[in-house]
Amino acid sequence: MSQREEQKTRTRRSLVEAARRLLGRGEPLTIASAARECGISKASAYRYYSDPALLAAEAGLEVKMAPYEEIVAGADTTRDRLVAICLYNFDLAIANEAAFRAYLSLNLQAPPSDIPRRGARRIAAFLRALDAEGLPPEQARRIAAALGTATGIEAMIALVDVAGCPAPKARGIVREMAEAICERMLR
Repeated sequence: MSQREEQKTRTRRSLVEAARRLLGRGEPLTIASAARECGISKASAYRYYSDPALLAAEAGLEVKMAPYEEIVAGADTTRDRLVAICLYNFDLAIANEAAFRAYLSLNLQAPPSDIPRRGARRIAAFLRALDAEGLPPEQARRIAAALGTATGIEAMIALVDVAGCPAPKARGIVREMAEAICERMLR
């Protein structure tokens, strides 16, 4: 990679990190505010992102997910690992609520082909945990899909916004849903 390409990568990364900080503080995200946050000119920032919604989408996707081994540390069984992954993803959504909501909003408004696929990291983690079971691939994908609906921003919206549960109670319900899915589908 040339020096110019490396500089462009650093600038783009800096803008995304600035957007994450702004979203994390609950501040409005504009291209100008992200430029100010990372100390570059507004003109330079607009060369990378012309639409703050696209910057928000990328920032939302940049939330750092812990390594699989860290997420499932201390989980002895496949079921325990699957529940740990559900709880981790729910906690991640709660801790990064503003960024996830901004990304979800954009995702719901855009044509499916314009936005990167959501939830792929959690599904990959579920499938990795299910590898130990030696299940047929289609069955493993069905279980991963079912668990994927029981966690993350989607579960947070359903439980906190719609059902009115405080976050700790919602987390307990996420655990119960994950355990019920495992009980029903992991036979």
